[in-house]
Amino acid sequence: MKDPERIRAVARRIIEQQAAYEQVVVVVSAMGDTTDDLIGLAAQVCRHAEPNPREMDMLLTSGERIAMALLSMAVNDLGKKAISLTGSQVGILTDAVHRNARIIAVKGDRIRDELGRGNIVIVAGFQGFGENREITTLGRGGSDTTAVALAASMKADLCEVLKDVDGIFSGDPRIVARPRKHAACSYDEALELAYGGAAVLHPRCVEIAYRYRIPLVVRNSYTASPGTLIGDQAMIERVVIRGVSHNDKVTKVVMVGVPDQPGVAAKVFRPFADHNIPVSLIVQSQGHRGKNDVSFILNSADSAKAREVLEPVRAALGASGLIIENEWATLSVVGEGIGSEAGIASKVFSILADLGINIDLISSSSITITCVIPREEAVRAVKALHSGLGLDAA
Repeated sequence: MKDPERIRAVARRIIEQQAAYEQVVVVVSAMGDTTDDLIGLAAQVCRHAEPNPREMDMLLTSGERIAMALLSMAVNDLGKKAISLTGSQVGILTDAVHRNARIIAVKGDRIRDELGRGNIVIVAGFQGFGENREITTLGRGGSDTTAVALAASMKADLCEVLKDVDGIFSGDPRIVARPRKHAACSYDEALELAYGGAAVLHPRCVEIAYRYRIPLVVRNSYTASPGTLIGDQAMIERVVIRGVSHNDKVTKVVMVGVPDQPGVAAKVFRPFADHNIPVSLIVQSQGHRGKNDVSFILNSADSAKAREVLEPVRAALGASGLIIENEWATLSVVGEGIGSEAGIASKVFSILADLGINIDLISSSSITITCVIPREEAVRAVKALHSGLGLDAA
């Protein structure tokens, strides 16, 4: 959707899909760098304070409205009927959080009416309207989330997510020399890869697909590649490492010397819930003299807010210190059955040890091993793990 020619190419592809499926709903993102350009304009206008979140949502939703209208025009110009609709017009109801709203419900009556009239329905992604009747945006990955939410509401046979890559790979193609493209993977694997930093899909859209069992296909918008199918994949006593992902935009937070008492953890993390700040990889380590250290990871974009909300908590608890460091990355190895295969964790740690990389925090589940390592070591670690775990394509 970066220019008129791409818009016409997408329109032709949509018409092909209508011939195959009869009823098609399309969700669009803004054209090219439109969203970044709008954020830049807001920063130029607001030189003394952060732009008002409500007005930012009003501004940013214009990018998707431009894209949906142009794509609808292109489809109509090619001889098929199409209509464009905003998130509020199709009934995407969200909570009242500006810039990072979560979908509460999708009504979809307008979509059903337009499909009944033979229209291809083109919906602006990334947006909805809050319980307070204000326009909201869904944050990072918002258009993907919109698409899967609509697919769930419409009980769609399939949700295709068109990207600039051929599907889901065993490693980031920009880093790994010989990544392997997966024909299929499970919802759990796709979700863990997304949480681990793989930028193809946002975790929120995979979560919705998983909850409502909507098959997802990730395909290249430029080619006819079959892509990767995400769904219920049967695994019978077989360990398959799907990939290595990393996130170098994380901050490690440590509250040092908190009292070893019931309810302390709730007090530490309640401000994050109140301010809609997600945290992960929580570790509490035993200190001495009745004191503990609490460590966790959050997005680097939230680090300044974390210090603001945590300092009063630290003072109230009498904790001895608050450490917030940005120079970290998470590294995740993902695959069904990893937790039941004793040798994989040892191999991961041995590969990192051979590189001289120290692991600061470790977390594991039935399908994931995640390590927190210095940010400057992340790319080197991804390459070594991808090769050392046998993920390189032949």
